[in-house]
Amino acid sequence: MHRALGPGLLESAYEECLCRELTLRQLPFERQWPLPLVYKGLRLDCGYRLDLVVDNAIIVEIKAVESLQPIHDAQLLTYLRLGGWQVGLLINFNVPVLKQGIRRLVLGLGEK
Repeated sequence: MHRALGPGLLESAYEECLCRELTLRQLPFERQWPLPLVYKGLRLDCGYRLDLVVDNAIIVEIKAVESLQPIHDAQLLTYLRLGGWQVGLLINFNVPVLKQGIRRLVLGLGEK
């Protein structure tokens, strides 16, 4: 997919194409999964949405930025904590070679 499209597109375009690839491979996924925030016993619908949840187990956050920053890692780790998942992928499509833009984060590993 990245080889065909290259860098420089909007996140929404990469999300659409990634969903197509998951469908072709018959991998179950949910797109734009709502993530409520619970604060002191009150459920708040703040409009947070996860880009993709694959096989009800892996969160995929899609970016198209110049470079991934620590705040992107923090965002994904927070999503994992709030939703009760363990594994997430942060994928930045705005790189020459996609391998350079993929980070796998596991809740509880490498956190400060």
